[in-house]
Amino acid sequence: MKRRNVLQLLAAAAFAMTMAPWAAAQVAGKDYTPISPAQPGGANGQIEVIEFFSYGCPHCYEFDPLLSKWRERQPADVVFHRVPISFGNPKWADLQRVFLTLQAMKISDKHDTAVFEGVHKQRIDFSNEKQRNDWLTRQGIDVKTFNDTWRSFGVNAQVKRSEQLAELYKIQGVPSIAVDGRFMAAGNSHEELLRNTDLLINKVRLEKGKK
Repeated sequence: MKRRNVLQLLAAAAFAMTMAPWAAAQVAGKDYTPISPAQPGGANGQIEVIEFFSYGCPHCYEFDPLLSKWRERQPADVVFHRVPISFGNPKWADLQRVFLTLQAMKISDKHDTAVFEGVHKQRIDFSNEKQRNDWLTRQGIDVKTFNDTWRSFGVNAQVKRSEQLAELYKIQGVPSIAVDGRFMAAGNSHEELLRNTDLLINKVRLEKGKK
């Protein structure tokens, strides 16, 4: 095991011991909402965390820097996924496809911030193919590969899957964070949302450790 992973796991264990009383004190309906029916969580003992989001959401844009720092400190037993959703908004549907195309090309993490900036600062209309292609060129992304992937069966399937997940998890707004398919974290601020996410991860970790 890599040294970094060992240190992260030790940190997670220390965090679990410290935060156990706080996790027990969390209140359903205030700090989190149980997901019913529960959905499959992470495989192989991992704890799955899903962020439901949209590049078009200003709150997701504000949340992204905090989330990025949070992701960097997660240990090996936490697996993170992003699920883009549209709520039936055509503009958001195209942004959903932007993420899924970049993800299929395995470059979404590299360009997430640039897409957010493009939408909220540069006012790029990603539904406009010319504007989108110009943006891709400036980012050094192969336009033909992107557009071929954009129209691919795989991306079409992932669009449908993302919308299905939003329905299964009963997502009403974004950003929303699900933990282990069983809990939706709550919070009155981005910081509180992540704090409750940490506590839910610890709750799941402690429960898995008792099995």
